[in-house]
Amino acid sequence: MSTKLFSPATLGNITLKNRVVMAPMTRNRATIGHDVTPIMATYYAQRASAGLIITEGIAPSANGNGYARVPGIYTPTQVEGWQAVTTAVHEKGGKIVAQLMHTGRVSHSSHMEKGAEIVAPSAIAAAGQIYTDALGMQDHPTPRAMTKADIDRTIQEFVAAAKNAIAAGFDGVELHGANGYLVEQFLRPTSNQRTDEYGGSTENYARFAIEVAAAISTAIGVEKTGIRLSPYGVFNDMPYSPDYDAIALHVAEKLNGVVTYVHLVDHEAMGAPAVDKKIVEAIRNIFTGTLILSGGYDAARAEETVSAGKAELIAFGRPFIPNPDLVERMQTGAELAQPDYDTFYSPGEKGYIDYPALAEATA
Repeated sequence: MSTKLFSPATLGNITLKNRVVMAPMTRNRATIGHDVTPIMATYYAQRASAGLIITEGIAPSANGNGYARVPGIYTPTQVEGWQAVTTAVHEKGGKIVAQLMHTGRVSHSSHMEKGAEIVAPSAIAAAGQIYTDALGMQDHPTPRAMTKADIDRTIQEFVAAAKNAIAAGFDGVELHGANGYLVEQFLRPTSNQRTDEYGGSTENYARFAIEVAAAISTAIGVEKTGIRLSPYGVFNDMPYSPDYDAIALHVAEKLNGVVTYVHLVDHEAMGAPAVDKKIVEAIRNIFTGTLILSGGYDAARAEETVSAGKAELIAFGRPFIPNPDLVERMQTGAELAQPDYDTFYSPGEKGYIDYPALAEATA
């Protein structure tokens, strides 16, 4: 089947062999100390037929390690580990960008190194609990409200992580401004009750996201910088507020010429309110770069979306877990394998690199 979804596309200064993106997905296969493991290189290389791979969230600093067994990119050992991943993907003809994710208040001290601390825009704990390997489910802790010095330091940590990503061979980076993590904690009035220049108005709520994106872009290039946003997302205690529509639009407008793409995720399939089509259309009109859409797409809907010019690229998440050859399966109309939900976040190879490609399964 020859369709626009499977045709080449340009993103920044790289050429993608198709318009299918592997969305970022937390898989918790790093070490307890947040180092990259060899099976991670295998996992991403298996899925290199995607036009673009966006990695799982990677901590830009020790303070950003919120979850058990998430990888970092702030030590030489971590950079070396990611070099093995990018090499494996590039050898298969793939392109890969690193998603930089600081978890902010969505964290627990048992996951963090000595001297690291949990910080956020305001000292407001997220509702609910977080899983820990050592202690099981625990209440989210109350973070320390960041000072201006903390904010400046964190921006530089993002910049250092972006430089490390390029040194590790990544084709670019994506700033995680979604899913209730630090950047979105600044964007949302529910988690940001600051009264300084980082809170209280549309421009102020958006300031941190814009400053981080601009600093990264200056350091590694506009063509290598992207951002992910989740309008209407409610994950990690982010109840929807009408105020966020204007904030998201302001971010998209101000990032023209700063980032090469905006990645919008719709979490309706996971229980969140559907993203208003008017917001997507408004961002499409106001942002002049590449638009990536994700959230519950199948091949037919993705083809319809790119053919209509509503986005350049479409990201697929969970279907990539049990279908390492998802692109080929969609292109030929083959049946998709179903995932083992019990192994989404467990350590080891099971449910990670043991899903066969269609040819292997048939054999």
